[in-house]
Amino acid sequence: MQLTEHVSLTEATKSNTAERLGINNFPNGDVLATMQETSFQLFEPLRTFVGEPIYISSFYRCPELNKAIGGSTRSQHCKGEAIDIDDVYSNRYKNADFFNYIKENLPFDQLIWEFGDDNNPSWIHMSYVEDISKKRGRILRAYKDKGKTVYKDITNA
Repeated sequence: MQLTEHVSLTEATKSNTAERLGINNFPNGDVLATMQETSFQLFEPLRTFVGEPIYISSFYRCPELNKAIGGSTRSQHCKGEAIDIDDVYSNRYKNADFFNYIKENLPFDQLIWEFGDDNNPSWIHMSYVEDISKKRGRILRAYKDKGKTVYKDITNA
């Protein structure tokens, strides 16, 4: 099943951890509809811009999987609202290019430069919410401080 033209349900729910632990990482109907909208609003326009495949490292996580990997209890991945992407398939673009395109062109709720360095993040986290009154337009940078992940708000940087 395809969520959108370039996002299959299989890749949107794939998790090595879920497979290893025997966790059923299949979304319910409401979450599935949200995943389709998130894909349509964020992934598809970026994919059109890039013109080549984009690796999805994490999309949907059921609550059990999210807990198993130590994810936030408020993770938008559990609602089908967040996608983590990486430039591993791209020959022309880097994660920084993805980040800047999303920042300038797409209706994101939250955009995170995940680790990496000043030139390129290790991956990108992007999220979408349908309710415009709840859209934060927040831009963060994740880094490690004394072994803990810290998020710095760079929305106005």
